[in-house]
Amino acid sequence: MAEPRRILVVGGGAAGFFGAIACAEKLGPAGKVTLHEATAHPLAKVRISGGGRCNVTHACFDPRELVKGYPRGGRELLGAFHRWQPQDTVDWFARRGVELKAEPDGRMFPVTDDSATIVACLTRAAEQAGVQVVTCLGVRKVETAGARPAAGGRREPSFWITLTDGSQVRCERLLIATGGNRSSAGFTIAAALGHTIEPLVPSLFTFHIDDARLIGLSGVSLENASVRVAGTNLRESGPLLITHWGLSGPAILRLSAWGARALAARDYQFSIIVNFAPACDRESLGRELVRVRTANPRRQITTWSPLPMPQRLWERLVTAAGIAATTPWSNVGNAALAALVALVTAAEFKVVGKSAFKEEFVTCGGVRLSEVEFRTMESRICPGLHFAGEVLDIDGVTGGFNFQSAWTTGWLAGQAMAAGVALQP
Repeated sequence: MAEPRRILVVGGGAAGFFGAIACAEKLGPAGKVTLHEATAHPLAKVRISGGGRCNVTHACFDPRELVKGYPRGGRELLGAFHRWQPQDTVDWFARRGVELKAEPDGRMFPVTDDSATIVACLTRAAEQAGVQVVTCLGVRKVETAGARPAAGGRREPSFWITLTDGSQVRCERLLIATGGNRSSAGFTIAAALGHTIEPLVPSLFTFHIDDARLIGLSGVSLENASVRVAGTNLRESGPLLITHWGLSGPAILRLSAWGARALAARDYQFSIIVNFAPACDRESLGRELVRVRTANPRRQITTWSPLPMPQRLWERLVTAAGIAATTPWSNVGNAALAALVALVTAAEFKVVGKSAFKEEFVTCGGVRLSEVEFRTMESRICPGLHFAGEVLDIDGVTGGFNFQSAWTTGWLAGQAMAAGVALQP
């Protein structure tokens, strides 16, 4: 009887589990799939993501639109998303008893609003498929063992794997899905096997700002604001959140993702320009405030705002413009009005650093994409070696995009590894 062929997966995150499951389900008893996780906690990022709810994917089912959520990797993912996209992810979980729901902003969560539902589903699917999950035992080194004979005179790749306890195993197909953490062994392994690692810098971070205009406003949010980095073409719009350390929210996070390399090059020291009322520019807002002043002369300026913004923020901008809080509209001179207009439409803040976005970690950089065949996620340099997830130079904006690329690349790698493995004669 032929010996089961061995597939080894390095990394117990979303991409690693999905790749292992896809491979094991396709192979059935004809192959042995082993997943190695260096820590005691597989699927740890899945468990903490989305504030513990797990933002599984994004409700965008057109690959051409979906790829717009990826500052890096969108071009390569276009074809991949035609083979496995969010609807496939939704259906995959539904077949296993987990229903997903879409929120107004497109984020999709399990209806339980509990990431443990997703963790349990993946764990159960891996067990049912026959995946052997090994924790607290990572991979230290990978060496190619040369091509080995296979059926039909073909030559199949083979690897010798040195584990962190010093033991060695052999496998015919290897999937690296170790995530984007710069300390990940996956980058060391990929580089040793001939791959180029694009420089690693953080993506999806919030801006640290020390500014008196923001003190005491922590928790204040706007449904829409526009933000741009001074002196660059980087600009974004969307919900904005004031925090005790500065600014956050989707607009800031998207800006940090698209500007990951440029902002790292500035050592996270730069100025941003915020329009708190993006429907207006200086001219149109100036005309509107003159109209309000004429129509409401006796009302106090801090209690009568014509703009859709939180009262606390409006009051702060008024006083920052040098206008006393109790001033009636009729007493607001043109110079003071111009100062207020400038603060609303083009407030400048000095960013002095970055802060982590909750406990989630996304990296810009990783294995160079041109060195990977995206139909199979196989290395163009080292046959039999596959990649999935954030170990690649792929990262998405917030909203489920990073998990979707993990599911897609994991599934493609798993399918290809199963198809590429042949039983020995």
